Amino acid sequence: MSDLGHVLILAGGLSYEREVSLRSGRRVAEVLRAAGVDVETRDTDASLVPSVLADPPDAAFVTLHGGAGEDGAIRSVLELLGIPYVGAAPDACRVAFEKPTAKAVVRSWGLNTPDSVALPKETFHDLGASAVLGRIVDQLGLPLFVKPSRGGSALGASIVRSAEELPAAMVGCFAYGDTALIEKYIEGVEVSVSVVDLGDGPIALPPVEIVPVGGVYDYAARYTAGHTEFFAPARLTDDVTQACLAMAVAAHSALGLRDLSRTDLIVDEAGKPWFLEVNVAPGMTETSLLPMAAEADGRDLGMLCKGLLEIATARR
Repeated sequence: MSDLGHVLILAGGLSYEREVSLRSGRRVAEVLRAAGVDVETRDTDASLVPSVLADPPDAAFVTLHGGAGEDGAIRSVLELLGIPYVGAAPDACRVAFEKPTAKAVVRSWGLNTPDSVALPKETFHDLGASAVLGRIVDQLGLPLFVKPSRGGSALGASIVRSAEELPAAMVGCFAYGDTALIEKYIEGVEVSVSVVDLGDGPIALPPVEIVPVGGVYDYAARYTAGHTEFFAPARLTDDVTQACLAMAVAAHSALGLRDLSRTDLIVDEAGKPWFLEVNVAPGMTETSLLPMAAEADGRDLGMLCKGLLEIATARR
């Protein structure tokens, strides 16, 4: 068995991404057990803290997506309990999880990110939806991309190609969050770049190109086998590949992240990458992008996860 001792995997939670989180947790548990690690998987319910206090794990691997799994809350609890964990610290998570804030931070580092506006539900209603939305279209142009300012898995997200589509997109977005991020839609190649740090500084894994069969990388396309075609590494020129890798590492550093992250990009027709968002708890399911990138880089996922846990325990 591994010298890591007892490892706790946190999966589930109460966010809209609960089912994806459970799948991620199962996958991480499987690969860690194959790597000789003693693993226990737990949900984040009222029994968690008493259980951890009664039998403290040596480290934790957070596979919670959305909500408390990525906004720093659960990580704050782990720090209160004295349990080292894989991933970014709470403050960095809070910044990265708020997409408008993350965009502002990476822009301050000189990274390209589409122009956008964040609109709370209250403002949308109080100032008159038609007047506000009309001004957004005038300012940003079309097409637009609308998504919740927090959360992931493309829940509540949609492309808007005409002004008439925008109100419905806003309503759909507000079903998953109180603030909508409306940004200029960049046509191009969807690319995801995972970053890992095993003690020698952050390095980017090969970029993964995403080609949804239906044209939109929505929830079904992300988590249903056969709904999306992936290319790992992405079919990009060497120069564009290097630009994507550099952008992901820069975003990871700008946001103060650690251990692992995944940056989502669009490469436009001119070969210019644009930062969209970053994920501090990348999916680990059979159709998730970080495991694909690790495989493309010749890395065993179990050994990668084990290495990240070893880094985490060294911070104790």
